[in-house]
Amino acid sequence: MGGAFGGNDTPAYRALNPNGLVPALQDGALVLWESNAIVRYLAARHAPALYPHSPATRALGDRWMDWTTSTFAGVFRDLFWGVVRTPQAERDATRIATALQRSGELLAVADAALAQQPYLSGDDFAMGDIPLGSFIYAWFEMPIERPELPHLHAWYQRLRARPAYQRGVMTPLT
Repeated sequence: MGGAFGGNDTPAYRALNPNGLVPALQDGALVLWESNAIVRYLAARHAPALYPHSPATRALGDRWMDWTTSTFAGVFRDLFWGVVRTPQAERDATRIATALQRSGELLAVADAALAQQPYLSGDDFAMGDIPLGSFIYAWFEMPIERPELPHLHAWYQRLRARPAYQRGVMTPLT
């Protein structure tokens, strides 16, 4: 749904998400939109191991989820759209180069955190890994020259080993 697939501009979908954006989740009478709200809800309701019991650990996950959305996503969107969704003849090389450099700088922040622990929130995979993990697949699969971020790469390899990541994230870039 959404993008080239359409469907997110119908009255039925707008009744779920008045913004007309993807995603939206309906679970019984509950309707949620906004990716991070959905991740938090699904983790708390259906995968408690992903929703840390400790408020401090959960706050670390929240920090990474919000960082991904508020700091990283916009910069990365320029890179992704420039490389993947724009025909080569129409690409803005300067904009792509700027987005690539800035994305690398931001991902160095995550790389530094991952130098201290295997996952963004600590020793275990949790909700805080999900939003950035969904972007990181494209980062490593796009035909770009990436800076050396060894801890981020090792984290990505751990994510790639997860069956749910393989099914839900590792899809063709479009």
